[in-house]
Amino acid sequence: MIKEINIVLKPHESLNNDFVKSTAAKESNCHIASISHIQTIKKSIDARGGKVRINLKLKVFIDEQPEPQNIWLLSPLRLNQVKHAKELYIVGAGPAGLFAALQAIENGLKPIIIERGKTVRDRRRDLALINKEQLVNPNSNYCFGEGGAGTYSDGKLYTRSGKRGSIDKVLHTFVNYGADIQILIDAHPHIGTNKLPKIIENMRAAIIDCGGEFYFNHQLVNLEINSNSLSGITLQHVDNKSLINFKAKQLILATGHSARDIYQLLDEKNIEIEVKPFAIGLRVEHPQDLIDSIQYHCSIAAVPETRKYLPASSYSLVEQVHERGVYSFCMCPGGIIAPCATAPGEIVTNGWSPSKRNNPYANSGIVVAVDEKDFMPFQKFKALAGMRYQSAVEQKAWQFGGQTQVAPAQRLQDFISKKISSDLPKCSYQPGVKSADLNAVLPNEVALRLRLAFENFGKKMKGYTSNEAIVVGVESRTSTPVRIPRNIDDLSHIRIKGLYPCGEGAGYAGGIVSAAMDGIKCAIAAGLS
Repeated sequence: MIKEINIVLKPHESLNNDFVKSTAAKESNCHIASISHIQTIKKSIDARGGKVRINLKLKVFIDEQPEPQNIWLLSPLRLNQVKHAKELYIVGAGPAGLFAALQAIENGLKPIIIERGKTVRDRRRDLALINKEQLVNPNSNYCFGEGGAGTYSDGKLYTRSGKRGSIDKVLHTFVNYGADIQILIDAHPHIGTNKLPKIIENMRAAIIDCGGEFYFNHQLVNLEINSNSLSGITLQHVDNKSLINFKAKQLILATGHSARDIYQLLDEKNIEIEVKPFAIGLRVEHPQDLIDSIQYHCSIAAVPETRKYLPASSYSLVEQVHERGVYSFCMCPGGIIAPCATAPGEIVTNGWSPSKRNNPYANSGIVVAVDEKDFMPFQKFKALAGMRYQSAVEQKAWQFGGQTQVAPAQRLQDFISKKISSDLPKCSYQPGVKSADLNAVLPNEVALRLRLAFENFGKKMKGYTSNEAIVVGVESRTSTPVRIPRNIDDLSHIRIKGLYPCGEGAGYAGGIVSAAMDGIKCAIAAGLS
């Protein structure tokens, strides 16, 4: 017999297998000796009400043995040999593009993946150049390259987008290619920037083994349209500028939220695109011990003992300020603030964590929703107005930082008080930080709401507005400022047959898992057309 039960334990109890087994026996109303195996299905932490508890959903095997090979029953991917099959072109090798390619193979199509950046390993040299020498390669950086933006900015897999597709399929696929099975259990699964590259490499190897092809260091520079149907594409090598032409009748456009050249290309060819609201703000960083003490309701001195049983704590904050949402974004416990500019002359921040989340700082984006009303000074750019607004803020941050990748920064309480900091606390942002007035960097409608929101966050989390916290500018790539409209039924562009806008870059996803699910959907739709 197999029973599924839910139990609630203290943190130290959850790590004691004997205690878990005895509690499961009581809850299952059986003798402890009759339990042959316990499988944890889900695990979450509840720190509300001043007491930290661990919620466990368990599958209890009573007088029955689980299948020894695979108690999770991971479904093997049905990958076919597609070397000579019909071709499906995919621009972008992020989660949307890679999962679209795997789904295409399942459907009997040959994926040809085009990526302007480098392979996931080769990207590391360019990330080092940004951090150490402050040189931005516009084709290979934290946003561009195999694996996409999420590969070197945390690898968080939590999503609320269950209605968009199968979250389980995405998570199981990651496990099949090397992710820890723990991601199937944790309520907020996370792979970690140190582990995700190998998984991405394994995916690429499987795609190539099945007959798929990759074109790295190649940028999409033209779309051929005949009678409102895609008929061909032109690629340009990012280094030697040589051109390749393909007769492509189906293309999944999965270029991510920062491929501004793609939006400009579509605009120049009069292919419909739309202004899309997004969010912009700052990245805030605290000592991780401070966040742990707040979230786990203990003194900072007691944090080391508490952390024997609990992971680095996270938080999620949201506030309505003057009819605008202000919220935490991409919170990274035990993390690092990363320089995510995609071109010289701009400052963009993001955050990431290693799998152990064991760095001494916690960081999060704190952002304010912005929309067409804010983009009015850029209205002459029409559908690209939001992108121009976004770019202008990033360029201003670059100016205030000293025209390098050094980022403008301020102590949190000083930012709230509109006071330039006389000095700054230590910060994980490797290119360095410079004291500046971030209220002058950000648009007034954003800075005002951030100040008020931070004050309210300090009431929700006592100690949050400590001046040991630092705010770093700017957090501007929360999502794309442009949407590429598509039909609801077949997911193709509203006018161009054979063109499938996909993932974050098209405005239909917001993270690794939702982008992967959208890639799967678009590949299925392309296979049916």
